[in-house]
Amino acid sequence: MKQIKKIYTQNYSGASKYKWAIKMFVVAICFSLFFGFVSQALLNSMGVVVASLCICVFIFLAVYSDMIGIAVASADIEVFKKWKDKGIKGAEYGLILCENSEKMCCVCADVIGDICSTLCGAGGACIIATITKKLTNLNLILLASIAVSATIAGITIFFKAIMKERALNKSNLIILRIGYIFEILFNRKKIKKQNKNKKSS
Repeated sequence: MKQIKKIYTQNYSGASKYKWAIKMFVVAICFSLFFGFVSQALLNSMGVVVASLCICVFIFLAVYSDMIGIAVASADIEVFKKWKDKGIKGAEYGLILCENSEKMCCVCADVIGDICSTLCGAGGACIIATITKKLTNLNLILLASIAVSATIAGITIFFKAIMKERALNKSNLIILRIGYIFEILFNRKKIKKQNKNKKSS
């Protein structure tokens, strides 16, 4: 019976992982399509300066979400259990994040990263279209396209490399801070609900 239970739990956990992967697949496609259409509609009407600022924001989001994904994957769950027992602020929600590290890593590193990449691509296309509007030489247009794409990719990879090192070395502290932010947000929601219940009663 014990062996049957082990096999059942293993199969069930594997099935749940596949369900999560399928959900993330659908969510990633839907968000990428949505933000792709929105970015094409909005960024195409913007100038080089505004599009460049938008790209900087998207790179910032991609870099920090990637850092969180790596930090939560490499964080020590045992440390958070000890911190929770000691009553350290942020440890409770940090432990929840560590227990769901696969999901957090997928959302932060993959879903948000892909969406930001789509938006950066749209912003780059807008800049390329604006720069090459008056150009007739195909070689110059090609060089401009390569230069813009390479610049965006280079900046993103540079900052991701820096943040990955930080995420690996200070993973517990990063997740503790995020847990503290979640703790503040959820405590505010609880206080608001309590106040509403008091008023209604």
